[in-house]
Amino acid sequence: MDRNQFKALLFTSLIFGSIGYYLFGDKIDITWPKLDLWEKFTKKSDTKSADRKTRKNISSAKTGQVIDSYRGVEVFYNGAARNVFGRNTTKDGYNLGLKYQCVEFAKRFFYDVYNHKMPDSYGHARDFFDKSLAHKAFNKKRGLYQYKNRQYDKPKPNDLCVIGPSPGNQFGHLFIITKVTNSEVEFIQQNGGVNNPSRGNYELVNEDGTWNLKVPHLLGWLRMH
Repeated sequence: MDRNQFKALLFTSLIFGSIGYYLFGDKIDITWPKLDLWEKFTKKSDTKSADRKTRKNISSAKTGQVIDSYRGVEVFYNGAARNVFGRNTTKDGYNLGLKYQCVEFAKRFFYDVYNHKMPDSYGHARDFFDKSLAHKAFNKKRGLYQYKNRQYDKPKPNDLCVIGPSPGNQFGHLFIITKVTNSEVEFIQQNGGVNNPSRGNYELVNEDGTWNLKVPHLLGWLRMH
């Protein structure tokens, strides 16, 4: 093989190897898009030291390990977002969801903090928001009031945000808001994927009196009244 042939073979290998990695290398985590939401959508300069510590420690966490908590409700590390460790139910038989998915944390939060049981305790994250309902209408399946984004109502702490399906995540995602200012919300989540911590921030913008929470594929949020 002469020098030109070697160069051609090397170039071809690099091209096809890159294509193969692009198509298959990042598809291991099938229930959460391979996207570091922390890097892309949060303000790292405003991140609390506790959040940085959580992010640092998540790489060495073991599945099922407690990595965070909010209002006494623990967040467990799930590893790859597709992981499932059985169904979690309360002593009285209420279905909290599959361990340690985002849905399980959301329902466990409302159960522990508000003693709230959702009339429909099943479904993926995307199913928690009913697009047919009007803004501030009562979502009977979840037993919560439903809010749409870009309205005059500002998000509040303890609201349950619902992210809809996307090309890399057909099931959606849930997180709980922990703090709200005039420029951002802080949130806590379970099962954000191996590249994402339990805490983060999203930008909040007031546009002519309406509030726009800038979360990709956000459907809206649910609230106890």
